[in-house]
Amino acid sequence: MNNESREVPLLFTPIKLRSVVARNRIVSSPMCQYASDDGGPEEWQLVNFGRFAMGGCGIVFGEESAVEARGRKTHHCAGIYKDSHIASYRRITDFIKSLGAVPAIQLGHCGRRASQHGPLKDRALLSEAERPWQGISPSPLPPTPGGAIPREMDESDIRATLVAWREAAQRSIDAGYDICEIHGAHGYLIHQFLSPLSNLRSDGYGGGLEGRMRYALEVVEAVRAVWPQDKPLFFRTSAVEGAGGVWGIEETLALTRELQQRGVDVVDCSSGGVGGDGPMPGVPRVPGFQAGYAREIRRRTGMPTVAVGMIADAHHAEAILRDGNADLIALARGLMDNPNWPLHAARELGYADPLGLVHQREAQRLRLLEQHSKEYPPGSAIEIPFGPGEQVSYSWQDGIAARNDRR
Repeated sequence: MNNESREVPLLFTPIKLRSVVARNRIVSSPMCQYASDDGGPEEWQLVNFGRFAMGGCGIVFGEESAVEARGRKTHHCAGIYKDSHIASYRRITDFIKSLGAVPAIQLGHCGRRASQHGPLKDRALLSEAERPWQGISPSPLPPTPGGAIPREMDESDIRATLVAWREAAQRSIDAGYDICEIHGAHGYLIHQFLSPLSNLRSDGYGGGLEGRMRYALEVVEAVRAVWPQDKPLFFRTSAVEGAGGVWGIEETLALTRELQQRGVDVVDCSSGGVGGDGPMPGVPRVPGFQAGYAREIRRRTGMPTVAVGMIADAHHAEAILRDGNADLIALARGLMDNPNWPLHAARELGYADPLGLVHQREAQRLRLLEQHSKEYPPGSAIEIPFGPGEQVSYSWQDGIAARNDRR
């Protein structure tokens, strides 16, 4: 690395993943929107995800998108389980690409966490009048005490879902996505197979760690079989389960080594989703609380990782990358709060041309704003004209002085 490249913040150094090049290391993390119509995206998604590309993110994920209709949590969850969805998603991916970002999709299946309302209604179960459906899971255990009992999957169910994963990946290609992430975290179907708290099976998909990992690995194989070899595949994992859990970092490391052998390029490090009477405590939500998982996976396996979780300070994000703890930094709610976070982070880190991150329509006006700031530095002696022969003094502390009454 030469001196010139050292001066570029690593956060704003392009990264190549197979043939896909992201302009920087900032990722808009997948965020469920609960605003879809029978799985298909609406204007909300175009605007919501488009604004993160406009703000300068290198990679823009959509939301978790179900691979089949019964894999949605709510009636309003996103999905890509019908060919009619493709054109709607293509409109979004084309827009994201036009803004210089890489469009990415997260494929998922909720399993037993099906047939509920969204977070605005506290994820309450659907009533009979609200068209509920039965979830599926490796074992007939509810996701929470008193919750709905899922149907235990037989091998035909497993085969059917693997077909759904593969077909959803194919539709994602047709929809213009350049990165695919498999959601194996947060207590969804893949995680339900992985955890001994939710998987009590005694067949080849249960028992010890090897059996419990089998479904996850078969999903990866099904997706990688159709996902282009020149495009990267991510996998999101709950590196630890959290309160009452048993799955921890050592199990995640074992899973990661198997993922590597099957063509996964990046592990997205999250946590939580399955709990019970295990000994694990809850994970505190503090800045960078999951970055240690990304560091451990990267250090022990060599797998590139994503750090996500309460990362809001640009210098903190840069330090995570500089210290070799992760390869990408993901933000979710931080971008909802400030969609232009990449632009402001670039300024804070001394990036040479922060306005190069935004579209030229915006950059042109923002450059004028910067120019005006330089023309009149704070403390300058300023007079504001009120007419051809009248000026009123301006103070940087108090603003425009009161005008003398000339009536």
